[in-house]
Amino acid sequence: MPSSPKLLDEVRSVIRLRHYSIRTEQAYTNFIRRFILFHHKRHPREMGVDEIRQFLAFLAVEGNVAASTQNVALNALLFLYRDVLKISLPLIDGVERAKRPHRLPVVLSRDEVSRVLAQLSGTHLLMASLLYGAGLRLMECARLRIKDVDFELCQITVRDGKGEKDRRTLLPASIIEDLQHHLT
Repeated sequence: MPSSPKLLDEVRSVIRLRHYSIRTEQAYTNFIRRFILFHHKRHPREMGVDEIRQFLAFLAVEGNVAASTQNVALNALLFLYRDVLKISLPLIDGVERAKRPHRLPVVLSRDEVSRVLAQLSGTHLLMASLLYGAGLRLMECARLRIKDVDFELCQITVRDGKGEKDRRTLLPASIIEDLQHHLT
């Protein structure tokens, strides 16, 4: 399949032009690759709504994926056709949808969080404490810069977070000393 790497490179290029997250890039390219392999390496230009419907049904029925995973696959394929191949697709209806469970979110108690944090040390403890105490996402924490931490006002400025938005959040007083020690 000599044209496949070129197509996926083009997908990556368009995703990066639109400033999507690296996780979105990985998910989209993965599902586009799986879509092509599912249809025996046919080029997406040769396929259309019926093939998309078959692939999504396969994911729901045979792949037993979660509803959100199936939605990501659909969004990846719509992105491929609309933004990369510049092909307008008609409405995709009649898709076998994965059932979305109706569950309450699982939230750890303070004691459970304390027990998890007690198992960590060093940088891992500091990062986990920031994730929990400041409400940072993993990539926000990994990309945090010292100039975005204000010890005097006890706040963190998150730059280019989800949706390319900046936001401010609290810096937990309980980790200020550890964070300052880590920086020295």
